[in-house]
Amino acid sequence: MQVQAQVVQLGESDGTVHLTNAPSDPRYQRLGLALPPSPAVTPTAVISPVPGRTTTSIGAQIRDAAERHGLPEELVTAVIRVESGFNPRAVSRKGARGLMQLMPATASQLGVRDAFDPAENIDGGVRHLRGLIERFDNNLPLALAAYNAGERAVLQYRGIPPYPETQQYVTRILQIVGGEAFVGLASSEAAQTPTYRFVEDDGATVYTNIPRRAR
Repeated sequence: MQVQAQVVQLGESDGTVHLTNAPSDPRYQRLGLALPPSPAVTPTAVISPVPGRTTTSIGAQIRDAAERHGLPEELVTAVIRVESGFNPRAVSRKGARGLMQLMPATASQLGVRDAFDPAENIDGGVRHLRGLIERFDNNLPLALAAYNAGERAVLQYRGIPPYPETQQYVTRILQIVGGEAFVGLASSEAAQTPTYRFVEDDGATVYTNIPRRAR
């Protein structure tokens, strides 16, 4: 039987936020989600079957777009996996379309004429994500939150918005790409400090915006 790791958070009075899957402090609060032990992820969009489409061709397009715009291929793959489950015809309840779930207005701004075309959608989505990463000074969690909830929400809450969907979205993608996503993240106007990843002696993984002193 597989056991899911519950993700919990602890907010300090000075604004410090800690995330962990093995809380040692009773003040930690559940985020309302669990991290799956396996890589299986349910896409956020409504899926429509597409005959004849292979993930092999999509993989090549992901690789090309990632290299073109300077993002890790693994990150782009994780976003598409969570957004659409690799279905280029996926449509969300809010109207987002395609592999990277571009809203019509966003697609138009990015010059994407056909959001259901895998190459156009991936290129536009990667450019959009790259822009958000730069907008939030390389803070990947905030960039992902903005991709899901919009820049205004991230700026309004000066961090990841308290929306269960957005918190789950960010956590799922970071779980897929691994802890490397947290290394060297810079601060921004919205994110006052970088995010760090630590593994405790008992194996618990802790994400925090407070660096630890050398032991």
